[in-house]
Amino acid sequence: MTFSKLSKKQKTVFRWAYKPDSYALICDGSVRSGKTASMACAFILWAMATFDHARFGICGNTVQSAERNIIMEVLQMTDITHYFSVSYIGGSKHILTVKGNGKKNLFHVFGGKDEASYKLVQGITLSGVLFDEVALMTESFVNQAIARTLSVENALLWFNCNPDSPQHWFYQQWILKADSGERTDVLHLHFTMEDNPIMTPQKIQRAKALYSGVFYDRYILGLWCVAEGLVYTMFDKSVHTVHNYKPSKNAIYYISVDYGTVNPTSMGLWALEDNFAVRIKEAYYNSRKTGVQHSDEQHYQMLERLAEGYPIQQIVVDPSAASFITCIRKHATFSVRSADNSVIDGVRMTATLLEQRRILFSDTCEDSIREFGLYCWNEDKSKDTVIKENDHSMDDIRYFCYTILKYQQWENDREVIPYYYKKQH
Repeated sequence: MTFSKLSKKQKTVFRWAYKPDSYALICDGSVRSGKTASMACAFILWAMATFDHARFGICGNTVQSAERNIIMEVLQMTDITHYFSVSYIGGSKHILTVKGNGKKNLFHVFGGKDEASYKLVQGITLSGVLFDEVALMTESFVNQAIARTLSVENALLWFNCNPDSPQHWFYQQWILKADSGERTDVLHLHFTMEDNPIMTPQKIQRAKALYSGVFYDRYILGLWCVAEGLVYTMFDKSVHTVHNYKPSKNAIYYISVDYGTVNPTSMGLWALEDNFAVRIKEAYYNSRKTGVQHSDEQHYQMLERLAEGYPIQQIVVDPSAASFITCIRKHATFSVRSADNSVIDGVRMTATLLEQRRILFSDTCEDSIREFGLYCWNEDKSKDTVIKENDHSMDDIRYFCYTILKYQQWENDREVIPYYYKKQH
């Protein structure tokens, strides 16, 4: 990767790196806006121009996300590798080493996703820190990392993120104060996709088609806005349901399960085709309505009835349902795995798939269709939270999308409207 052409905002990042007039730089805004790559490159060049035999921090939500978003990018940047020798040690060390022009500096990689993360940076002196996806980190971790730089002259802080709730601590404590002039030691740059030279109008339109609702406002418009109302505003019964669907001979079958004893249990049978997936039927049991709680064995019988006649590739189950997972394994009929239960990431993935019409639903899936019209954001929370009501089909759908479809390589990535859908409509 090389920066042969820079936008005005990206040039400002590099100018600030070579002649900083503030203690911190914040770049926020839409996805694919060029902020992360330009900050990563400028951060390394600034560190090598300013320090020798120093230590720096590169922080992500997790170590893995920092490696993916920053380290892998840096290793491919010819604007860096042409002038410096760059190597990375993963494993338990997570250290990027950059050498050149008689200098050598170390860049330690940290993850700051939870309250215990601040302990990772205790005791180390850092000459600068790059926070990637800072809105996903805890305030305690960020504050501890900042404290590691206080004794170093000329140390700088670099922040980038996509927007979140306007009540988010980073927006309140850093961005609003920088914009109001209360913090004169911070430069705030707001990026949109138009600030990325590689984003053609066609690419921008394609990116816009991936999001709607709050995710569109945040990831496309770059706004710090509240998640409110229905979660899946893009769901349309006339668009996302099909009648009398017949899977192709190439379909691969999965069942997703949200397990409950007092709460309802929801199961969905999916036919995964080349370019899309259809929830062809479902099972839903609500013990609160019947007054009778089902045992694991009774839930397993419900699972067998749902799967009857289909060669099931895998059962994807609520990770908290340990006893039910054990029950499925005991019968040794199905392959079973725990679902990835990352709620907001899973909701975002599901919303994208709905927007692309990659997931469709048989019109017989009445409980799923009902919950789509009831599943809401909790507007009383400062952090994105869904209301834990009318969410059982929603949860099992999310498990399937974020555990199975997340890694799906579609046969034709540009074909976002399934052939079957176009034929029927």
